[in-house]
Amino acid sequence: MRDLVRETHLLKDDLIMPVFVDANIKDRKEIPSMPGVYQFSLDSILDEIKAIVDKGIKAIILFGLPDHKDEVGTSAWEDDGIVQQAIRKIKKAYPDLIVIADTCLCEYTSTGHCGVVKDGVVLNDESLTYIVKTAVSQAKAGADIIAPSNAMDGYVAAIRQGLDENDFKNLPIMSYSVKYASSFYGPFRDAANSAPEFGDRKGYQMDPANRLDALRESASDVKEGADFLMVKPSMAFLDVMREVRDRFDLPLVAYNVSGEYAMIKAASQNGWINEDQIVRETLVGMKRAGADLIITYFAKDVADRMNKGEVF
Repeated sequence: MRDLVRETHLLKDDLIMPVFVDANIKDRKEIPSMPGVYQFSLDSILDEIKAIVDKGIKAIILFGLPDHKDEVGTSAWEDDGIVQQAIRKIKKAYPDLIVIADTCLCEYTSTGHCGVVKDGVVLNDESLTYIVKTAVSQAKAGADIIAPSNAMDGYVAAIRQGLDENDFKNLPIMSYSVKYASSFYGPFRDAANSAPEFGDRKGYQMDPANRLDALRESASDVKEGADFLMVKPSMAFLDVMREVRDRFDLPLVAYNVSGEYAMIKAASQNGWINEDQIVRETLVGMKRAGADLIITYFAKDVADRMNKGEVF
């Protein structure tokens, strides 16, 4: 009877699995702060992709760890960059898999910031030039969706223009429209080797105390041409997610971030919670708050449970 009248359902089609590809390793390497999540080499990445596809997951979001860094993040837009190589390899083997390219500079700059730094300040407009170059290079490699995560003013419009000028007019942009300056990102910075060398990212990521900011940022990205909106992190910002859902009609993505994943894993490993039940409540809560899609490190585990007949 409860199943008959349930209002919210999580489907396998809602899941997006993050994948890390690392130019500095030869096989796969587990991320200590994220049990069960790995970095993959180019040689080993197709094994992971096969596992994802075989479980019925239809989309991944790809992050890269380069073999060299510099002040402007040159390796982010190189034709033979780690993400570009991985995209081509994945799309050749699995052409129907949706490959979303995370588009940012933080993994590629020597400063660990999402843009160009001068005199200790991250330069917004100058950084957009390099973000656009990165997006275009990812598109040329075969990415299905460009997902800019640098959270700087005007980045959606700049990328849209850059893609259009390079004959990618139909390539969608998944904007990290509501991205808070959050401590929930800690384990990801281990996974992507992207911690800032100095300071923090509060100059271009939002104050977690602000709600109206989220609506203004979303409205700006919609006007600039975004095709998807996103709320990141998710668990502490479900109220914001609901407001964005109610205000805008674009597909809405929830990013169930690394710190949220790590907390559940740690508590489960200590026997303090039932992981399966907590994951169900967490992801269904994001759907109930208005998310259409969920980027989550639990995607493979959840898909396995669904394949065994469990209904979310």
